Amino acid sequence: MTKTLTDRLAEYATVAADLGVDAVALVPGPNFTRALNQSFMSHERPFILVIPADRPTAALVPNLELRSWDLVGFDGAVFDWRDQDGYDAAFSELLSHLRISSLAVEGQVMRVFVHHALKRAQPDLRIVDGEAAISGLRMIKTPEDIDALKAAIAISERALARTLESVRLGQTETEIEQVLIQSLFAEGAEDLAFPPIVAAGDGSARPHAHARPDYRVKAGDALLLDFGARKHGFAADITRTVFLDHASDEAHDVYDTVLRANLKGFEVTRAGVTAHDIDDAVIGVLESSPYADRIRTKTGHGLGRDVHEAPYIMRGNPLPLPAGTVYTNEPGLYEIDNFGVRIEDDVLVTESGGTSLTTFPKELTILPC
Repeated sequence: MTKTLTDRLAEYATVAADLGVDAVALVPGPNFTRALNQSFMSHERPFILVIPADRPTAALVPNLELRSWDLVGFDGAVFDWRDQDGYDAAFSELLSHLRISSLAVEGQVMRVFVHHALKRAQPDLRIVDGEAAISGLRMIKTPEDIDALKAAIAISERALARTLESVRLGQTETEIEQVLIQSLFAEGAEDLAFPPIVAAGDGSARPHAHARPDYRVKAGDALLLDFGARKHGFAADITRTVFLDHASDEAHDVYDTVLRANLKGFEVTRAGVTAHDIDDAVIGVLESSPYADRIRTKTGHGLGRDVHEAPYIMRGNPLPLPAGTVYTNEPGLYEIDNFGVRIEDDVLVTESGGTSLTTFPKELTILPC
């Protein structure tokens, strides 16, 4: 059953109670959108939703957003402000109305100037970082969330097929990137999940490379594409590495090692396994290979409204993954000045194991271009 606004706000009220604070504050971003089922821009105008543990919710809203705010169906107190007057008085009115002494905020989202405005309005207000608990509500995906992710992934995979069919020796990385972006929107993307990574040859050895306008792909190159569509507010995140015209024996061996690590991730995934255990198993495959010195990244991260969100699949993270979690399984090996290989799937955690939401083939592919 789809949750109502009241249901969703009640979840954040429970977070406040669990954290031992009077209220939780949300600002425009993925948690804000999840709570309100409506997205708003994050810009120079402060915009904040405060959800107390045991009393009605209130909001501070820029006056120019009031008509859009009406669409939310919010029935709590609203304190608006205009650019000409500034926002300090509105913050004072908000906190005077709420009568709270402690507040949990999104440590990775709230900007410093909003924090300072809160403290100017109430210098004794205790502000704590509640990022993990607040964002943790997004970790278990609803059936609607999963459907949105599947839609974004399907768009991404169709765009990848179109792009790979068009690759020719002598194209620049930038030209290939342009085809990929155009294909994503042609297939139905509402936006890019993030700026794509399109890297060939020695560029593929840089995990977060930028497409180069002056590098022309050549026979034997690894071509790494890391990208995703955004659909219904959710992001896909997929990586495939292919080889152009032919692949060396070394390329075959490195690719096989990364693929075995990726498959190991699926083998160990199930509800209740920890993020540490998944990463330990996946990275263990890479460490036991002759290419251990090429390891540069952890296994992956959570995926949903944000491209990178909880849980982070890395050694030292003891968090058990509940059913409904979606994470990226993206082992890679990278040798600077040579080439890199990454294979990334989007994985749904279930009681019986890990289900791949990505279906694009991941066996070693040599493009006859």
